[in-house]
Amino acid sequence: MMDNFTPAPYAAELAAAGVPDELLDWLGWRGLGALVVKMGIHFLEIGPERSVATMPVAGNTQVAGILHGGAHVVLAETLGSFAAGMHAGPGRHALGIEVGATHHRPIAEGTVTGTCTAIHLGRTLTTHEIVMTDEKGRRLSTARITNLIRDDAG
Repeated sequence: MMDNFTPAPYAAELAAAGVPDELLDWLGWRGLGALVVKMGIHFLEIGPERSVATMPVAGNTQVAGILHGGAHVVLAETLGSFAAGMHAGPGRHALGIEVGATHHRPIAEGTVTGTCTAIHLGRTLTTHEIVMTDEKGRRLSTARITNLIRDDAG
């Protein structure tokens, strides 16, 4: 139950991930999700039109020593879903219905930056493109996610 006296249980998790204080009402009682924390995703900017986050390569590699392709998709889906959720607004939520990615080049160390840009922000659907780049700005992968916007049950 939310009240004005009990601190949000995920406040420390959100602060560590770079989530701005003004989003605590939205995320403070749900958190980021265990996978986002485990992957080391850190938000630099969060909004419906544009969101940016980083993720370390270390700890997210596959057997060949490069960033796992699924890690690219986790970063992309995280950014696209959070952006869609913000667009949905109070009393509504976003559900991912399609995600796809093209991997352009590998990365074996450093940090990946994902930049999510809205393609379509509608009443019932959103679509975002997410571009992952390395520290030199080279494109590593491109993803697209579509989210369905639904009213909360209740």
